[in-house]
Amino acid sequence: APLRATGASLGSLCDTAGRTPALPQSMPHVALVPFTGFRIRDSEMLALGMRLPGLARRGRALAELPSLGLLTLAACNPEHWSSSYHPSATAGEKLLPQVIAARPDLVAISALTASIEEAYAFSRQVQSHGIPTVIGGLHATACPNEAAQHCDAVVVGYGELAWPEVLADAEAGRLRAVYRPPLGAAKTDWPRPRFDLLGESPPRFTIQTERGCPLACEFCGASRLLGRFQEKPTANLAREFEGLRTYSRRPLVELADDNTFAGTRDFDAFFDVLTASAARWFTESDWRLGERPELLARLAPAGCMQVLVGIESLVFRYPGQGVKWTELTRIMRAIEAIQAAGVVVNGCFIVGAEGETRASLARLVEFVLASPLAEVQITLQTPFPGTVLYDRLAKAGRLLPVRGWSHYTLFDVTYEPDALTVAELEEGFREVLSAVYSAAASARRNQLRRDIWNTNRKRRWASRRSPRI
Repeated sequence: APLRATGASLGSLCDTAGRTPALPQSMPHVALVPFTGFRIRDSEMLALGMRLPGLARRGRALAELPSLGLLTLAACNPEHWSSSYHPSATAGEKLLPQVIAARPDLVAISALTASIEEAYAFSRQVQSHGIPTVIGGLHATACPNEAAQHCDAVVVGYGELAWPEVLADAEAGRLRAVYRPPLGAAKTDWPRPRFDLLGESPPRFTIQTERGCPLACEFCGASRLLGRFQEKPTANLAREFEGLRTYSRRPLVELADDNTFAGTRDFDAFFDVLTASAARWFTESDWRLGERPELLARLAPAGCMQVLVGIESLVFRYPGQGVKWTELTRIMRAIEAIQAAGVVVNGCFIVGAEGETRASLARLVEFVLASPLAEVQITLQTPFPGTVLYDRLAKAGRLLPVRGWSHYTLFDVTYEPDALTVAELEEGFREVLSAVYSAAASARRNQLRRDIWNTNRKRRWASRRSPRI
């Protein structure tokens, strides 16, 4: 999810330096610069977040996640190109000298909506040193003409489809303004990300088992913007997970999927790979996972620790949810089944949808505090560019022109609510977070997680003792 603001950053607690020193080089070199971190623009919201252990913990976890897109691009380099990786939460004073020291012939920048303005500024700084830049990602794909004003080239869609051409043109000094994959193009070889660029012992990894989502919720900018839904072949997954054993016997992995169990792959083979990897992993799915006992039986033994499930709004039915939409009681029964299988469910809620009032916010707090959810994520409705939600609110004149991209953090209001004022929604959102992430509520969920993970350990142990026939 896009999480960034121009001010202070929870993710800045985990800023990391580039890991490639300046060395003599005879081959062309590309410096990879992802802007990472969990950011909040509103000062009151930031102060609140720093006081809430659950929110701060999630910020640190997000800051540890490597940029899978740029690491995948590095895997597509021709043999005579080298790469270095320079993640940063902000474009601080150390970043530019660090990148320049790598002596790059091209700087590739990745940023989500809330960090894009800082990425643009950094790109211009790099250009002032005579080094060309290329920008890609979800925001650049949604707004390529805007991005093209701040860099030498923009990559639209899945970057690896165009990357060899980008590097060839950069080497020849003839970069085009925009690179788009050919119509109907589909990547079939799924290059293995260059995790070796992360250093000796990264705290956690990301692996993508699929791209996109067959559903089309109107607030989602990831499910359809880059391309059609595709599932990665099991053989590719096996190679990627096997590669992680170089770094850790039990790697910690977040699956960079929008809806891991929404497809039609052979899930027995999928779980076999994950079980063999000994990885502990987290992913996202919709509630229907809880109604599939054949999958639930294998989740914990395969190393699954947590699943994020979008419960979304309790007051508004978002268009595009399709089969994901059902009554709340059925969703909660499914969630209880997932947790009974030894896997924590992170229930994800959106505040500020159509019909939201102070009364509905109070009901949300009451529901969450009484629910069996062992983890909770609550964010503000955010109309990211490229989504149906953005188009709808823009057409109605409800986007706030004084709040630019740096406010699109999931924690800052960027539009006129329909039943509250902006100030009322901001205050109500802070009150919800204060209640849901209070010390007592957090302690209760911590105990729930411990109980569920104890079940998880027992199921993994039983699986090892009784091999599946």
